Amino acid sequence: MANIPMKQIFVYSVSLGCPKNFVDMEILAGHLLSGNIGLTESPDDANVYMINTCAFIPPARTEAESFIKKALVWKKKRPDSRKIAICGCLVQWDKKNEYAEKYPEVDLWLGIDKIESIAKHIAQLFGKETVKPVRTLTSAPEYLYDENTARLQLTPKHYAYIKIAEGCNNRCTYCSIPGIRGGLRSRNSESVLKEAQNLIAGGCRELILIGQDTTAFGKDLNDKNENLPVLLKKLDGIKGKFWIRVLYTHPAHFTDELISVFKNAGHIIPYIDMPLQHISDRILASMGRKIRAEQIKTLLSKLRAEIPGIAVRTTFLVGYPGETEKDFSELSDFVRSQKFDRLGAFTYYPEPGTPAAAFGNQVPVEIAEQRKDIVMRLQAEVSLEHNIALAGKPLDVLVDRIGKGEASGRTYMDSPDIDNLVKFKTGKVKISVGDIVKVMIKTAGAYDIEGVLIRN
Repeated sequence: MANIPMKQIFVYSVSLGCPKNFVDMEILAGHLLSGNIGLTESPDDANVYMINTCAFIPPARTEAESFIKKALVWKKKRPDSRKIAICGCLVQWDKKNEYAEKYPEVDLWLGIDKIESIAKHIAQLFGKETVKPVRTLTSAPEYLYDENTARLQLTPKHYAYIKIAEGCNNRCTYCSIPGIRGGLRSRNSESVLKEAQNLIAGGCRELILIGQDTTAFGKDLNDKNENLPVLLKKLDGIKGKFWIRVLYTHPAHFTDELISVFKNAGHIIPYIDMPLQHISDRILASMGRKIRAEQIKTLLSKLRAEIPGIAVRTTFLVGYPGETEKDFSELSDFVRSQKFDRLGAFTYYPEPGTPAAAFGNQVPVEIAEQRKDIVMRLQAEVSLEHNIALAGKPLDVLVDRIGKGEASGRTYMDSPDIDNLVKFKTGKVKISVGDIVKVMIKTAGAYDIEGVLIRN
């Protein structure tokens, strides 16, 4: 057993899954540095290989396992001085201890509630005493960070995620998140406001609000002044030149008051991320979505009528138990007719412990995959049509990357690492990452568009 001083311990980290999980990675990193443990971008220079995992669906768990196996190979090269730490959703999902038993070489399994203790646990792995593998897990997570939590921003400086709530109370029949992340826990709006002010003061140009259901913000606080519309008004009052983007809204909770806030705001961009999951009334009822097709269509019409330039992103779940050809045909027709600006489709997987996993009429995986491919082909046609219509138009673009004579970035219609990309020529004009510049669109593909920088 190597006894290594904390100042000589370095952690190589990998974060998997969604932006909500990525915020946890930033908190882990912040507490490592606060605990005098270093970070490195190279596993060759590390004493610890740390994986912040996702476990939402089987492919996510498969991806986590693939990284665990990489870490095992890494550890075998120096078994006396290298350690493996697994954090995040997989640890919380693995209530039967299956992964911990399958991979006994892993030194630390850190549950969601324990992420602020990461430095202490890592240091103990390198103490004088031989430490057996540690597994820290709570059955019902209660953790919630705030503006004072140690956190290292790992996104580029010009955009940052703010997790306004943790967990979920919706209990959709297919979803394992409440079992992994626990029930809804909202921060108070003043905490979120202080974090946002600090980020803007530090040069952030895009605040991205996230939560399992951002429209549920404040519903657990029993305070009429704690809700998403009120929070957004406070954030919109911050001075400066920046965007506010809101992800993961729920159609059943999207109120007229919230529409009014989007319509009249100065910083909140007209981008609505709203997973609809399906449009068949029968499937929506079985999913427990608390909304029906006619209400969804009315809401979409209202959003497009009330909010100028609105871009709507959605996701659909195909292959849900009992989904018939008629149900899927209704969904396909809906995708064709609505012409969503951005869209993703996912294949249903029966998650252990969820009600839907016990339902009859499970759709074969191969059929579900075929249906997903059909939806995405339909959307590729719609997306190409949207992008072609942008040719010859100037767009505001937030610069994400700069190369030699060229750069790339995103319009207000595009979330980082999820949506479309704008590539453009800069010539000899000096621009910086984080600038919002005008780009004349020249050519378009299904998902990426190209243009040239317009000189100011």
